[in-house]
Amino acid sequence: MKYVSTRDGNICVDSAQAILRGISKEGGLFVPDHFPKISLEFLEDLRGKSYLDRAVAVLSLYLTDFTQEELRRCVEGAYASGNFEGENPAPISVLSPDVYLLELWHGPTCAFKDMALQLLPYLMSQSNQKAGDGKTIVILVATSGDTGKAALEGFQDVAGTKILVFYPQKGVSAIQKLQMVTQRGENVGVAAVEGNFDDCQSQVKEIFTNPAILSRLEENGLTFSSANSINWGRLVPQIIYYISAYCDLVADEEIPLGEPVNICVPTGNFGNILAAYYAKQMGLPVAKLICASNENNVLTDFIRTGVYDRNRPFYLTTSPSMDILISSNLERLIFELTGRDHQLTAKRMDELKGAGRYSLTPEELKKMQEDFYGGFCTDAQVSQRIAHTFQQYSYVCDPHTAVALEVCDQYRQQTGDETRTIVTSTASPFKFTSTVLGALGEPVPDNDFAQLNELSNVSGMPVPPSLAGLEHQPVRFDRTVSRAQMEQAVYNLLGLK
Repeated sequence: MKYVSTRDGNICVDSAQAILRGISKEGGLFVPDHFPKISLEFLEDLRGKSYLDRAVAVLSLYLTDFTQEELRRCVEGAYASGNFEGENPAPISVLSPDVYLLELWHGPTCAFKDMALQLLPYLMSQSNQKAGDGKTIVILVATSGDTGKAALEGFQDVAGTKILVFYPQKGVSAIQKLQMVTQRGENVGVAAVEGNFDDCQSQVKEIFTNPAILSRLEENGLTFSSANSINWGRLVPQIIYYISAYCDLVADEEIPLGEPVNICVPTGNFGNILAAYYAKQMGLPVAKLICASNENNVLTDFIRTGVYDRNRPFYLTTSPSMDILISSNLERLIFELTGRDHQLTAKRMDELKGAGRYSLTPEELKKMQEDFYGGFCTDAQVSQRIAHTFQQYSYVCDPHTAVALEVCDQYRQQTGDETRTIVTSTASPFKFTSTVLGALGEPVPDNDFAQLNELSNVSGMPVPPSLAGLEHQPVRFDRTVSRAQMEQAVYNLLGLK
């Protein structure tokens, strides 16, 4: 299988090159040149297999320049090394007879990003052996909270790599910030940015494609790559857990093989729900993809109207990982909606960069709405949903999962669709203790670690060891920069004058 750029039809590379580059030289994103098809027989074969076996089976459809042995080593390194709780890194909890929670937060940083970012360093190292030129890979990351820590953890002290993370100064939770600024490792760097996540993300993409910066890195034996979901090596592992979840439901006799399910995903950058869309394109029995947003509801408006417009107020919400107005992975969906038209996709991305908006044609909007429903909720509704879920099901969820549960309920009430639904649970409630405790009507201690213990007492759940251990970790990174200073921060963190 080859990979093409969303903005230039002349670019075509193997998966190893797509993973190493992260982003195409003209700013486009790499996508597979076709979607491999899976059958019910394929799913039946995976039903009785482990997550590791399923991962190798799915990856082998996309990473055809990797051998089975190479893929097995990568998968075992990511998922069989004790980094995840239990044998299944992506277990399902039955919330009600027709709603299932796909828990993706049982990894080392307690967020769904671990599912991909524990695997990506192995894929990247293997890709470097296949298609690299001996340069040190510089992983540049913009994060709205969870990607940063998961990437830092995954790439910590990985030979031949350096990783630099930028996060919005006031746009992450206290625990998320602590996870990043206390990160250990000799090859890591972290800096806060004055501004929001979109400022971080936009400037990182500018740095990625700046010829002067690229030349300077080249002179010093360095080359950029990405751990954000713009990197195909970040996105393809996410396809795995949707296919695996369906197989688990069949194996547990919750659904018969072939019965369609809905999938509801809380998303800001559109990567997680795009992976579900790709699984559907492959043939996974999926009916509706429910895109759940918080008050930064640019995706909701887009799905409902076909107009993407980032010219709107930006809100800091209780679900900070979704506080995004420029959804980078949406470019890949636009590419599909236009019939894989590189020039039209590039034109719309230019319109977004310039005027801050673009519009679909009526035909494209109809095509999108056949697959997607968009909804959003307020912080007040998030709080109510956390309380309701605990009261009715004795289940404590984080605010991002609460967004998904609220929008899932909205969709069912508006449409009458009672199709069984997989709701993606993206983070541990312990990453957002003050919000969760407040929603449950419990006292919120001033100290972050007292909050962890209080939530443990209320929920009956143990505090994740990786979070409890933060209390005694020294702060290593306390620098704050403006957007304009990010380029120099990159040079400083790399030790370049």
